[in-house]
Amino acid sequence: MSLEEQKALESEYVMGTFARKPICLVEGKGMKVVDDQGRELLDFIAGIGVCSLGHCHPAVVQAVADQASKLIHVSNYYYIEKRGQVARMLSDLLNWGLEEGERFTWQSFFSNSGAESNECAMKLARLYARRFGNGGTDIVTLERSFHGRTMETLAATAQPAKQEAFQPVPGGFLHTPINDLPALKALFDDPANKICAVMVEPIQGESGVHPCTAEFLQGVQRLCREHGALVIADEVQTGIYRTGKPFGFQNFGIVPDIVSMAKGIASGFPTGACAAKKEVACAFEAGDHGTTFGGSNLAVAAAYATLSTLGEPGTLERIDAVGAYLRDRLRAIPGVENVRGFGLMVGCDVPQADANKVVLDALADGFLLNATGPHTLRFLPPLICTEAEASALADYLEGVLGA
Repeated sequence: MSLEEQKALESEYVMGTFARKPICLVEGKGMKVVDDQGRELLDFIAGIGVCSLGHCHPAVVQAVADQASKLIHVSNYYYIEKRGQVARMLSDLLNWGLEEGERFTWQSFFSNSGAESNECAMKLARLYARRFGNGGTDIVTLERSFHGRTMETLAATAQPAKQEAFQPVPGGFLHTPINDLPALKALFDDPANKICAVMVEPIQGESGVHPCTAEFLQGVQRLCREHGALVIADEVQTGIYRTGKPFGFQNFGIVPDIVSMAKGIASGFPTGACAAKKEVACAFEAGDHGTTFGGSNLAVAAAYATLSTLGEPGTLERIDAVGAYLRDRLRAIPGVENVRGFGLMVGCDVPQADANKVVLDALADGFLLNATGPHTLRFLPPLICTEAEASALADYLEGVLGA
């Protein structure tokens, strides 16, 4: 079916919550996607950081196909294969870089999305505070954060423009500027606030790749420890090798108490997880939380294949090297400013250009790109991206922006 036919059908029968780009994608392999006209494009957004192994990676395709022919869904009433293995893999990744005596046992709850993972994290933090902690109910999040589009995660998202149309949103949230430790301390010092947790994205993605500083995140952890609060790391976008470490927080010298994740965990299959240190996770008892589809047979099969492949030797080093190369190339382009990021999570500003026009022009010229603001570009390519592919992008942008 052609692009125009798809547009007509969606215009009539699909809610208009997305301003879709004028292209119909029908195939993909590795870094490339193919439209309905047979044109190939290099993908530097990867389903918003989801397709960590690229499109249709053989290991994931085979794992899903094999599982689909065997058992698709039975619900969380029963044990299934690979759920425990994936949870153990996540526990090992969350302990990455820690000495033997510093490691924790992490327990996971499997969800279907980042928003659900964040909902789980917030519920767990409040329940832990009630049963074992300081009794607080307030959760602090950072200005310009993004935690999801459910009503609860929208309330956590400190962007008034996104909340305005949906008021009243749930309460129990306090907001503070990124990298402003005195402002956070003031919230803790105010006796009117009863803080049970601080939830941070180590690198804010939706706003255009804005990292927290190590000093700030270490201060967050210190203040939480002093006041009996928990640290929640929203790793929905920064987790699963995206930043050149298994998780984004590992770039900043902290260890949170709860970690939410999704996106790249199953390389395209809808999967998420909320992991917590065992002594925190024990606040949940049977019946306190649940899901129908989360951690399904297909989901854990895809996650197992993805994590196994990403765990092969050299993955982190390659992501670091290609990400550094891309940032260096971007810095050398006239008209590109404030290049930032870690690993293959990269953002930059183009003050003299219309970022949305750059994205549309690139679509016609063979690249899938993403703008997070009028003058901001974000790059989240598949983690299989090579230096040659990063070079092709940089060459193209140099021709467009550096002219």
